[in-house]
Amino acid sequence: MRCPIETREQELLLEYCSGTLDRERAAHVREHIGTCRVCGEFTARQAAVWRALEGWDAPAVSPGFDQRLYARIGKEVSWWDLALRPLGVLVERSPRPAGVRVPESAQVDVASPDQVERALDDMEMLREFNGMVRPDTADPKM
Repeated sequence: MRCPIETREQELLLEYCSGTLDRERAAHVREHIGTCRVCGEFTARQAAVWRALEGWDAPAVSPGFDQRLYARIGKEVSWWDLALRPLGVLVERSPRPAGVRVPESAQVDVASPDQVERALDDMEMLREFNGMVRPDTADPKM
């Protein structure tokens, strides 16, 4: 097996740590980890993260959280608006229809680690994109 870190395939090690690999691939990774110090350290650190997350209890959502969140979202300018402003494009946000009520408490959905990882990657990509666009000029930072 080629080293996942050298081949920039760390996702394989993450899948191993999350237990989502099939038995055959997991056995190959386990064998490689036994001989590769770098991959062994990577998986040991990742295992520590998983243990910490498993032991973490999320605090209860405070009353009124959703209302404050929606109010803040309504005030902030989106990255999309910032990206289009230099082009002279105006995007109007439609207000929430009358009678639509913000729920009193948050609902927590269960997401797989892969979904969370992809969402975080997408957020990072958007953050980098947002950093490249200047709100008052047409020239991106380069």
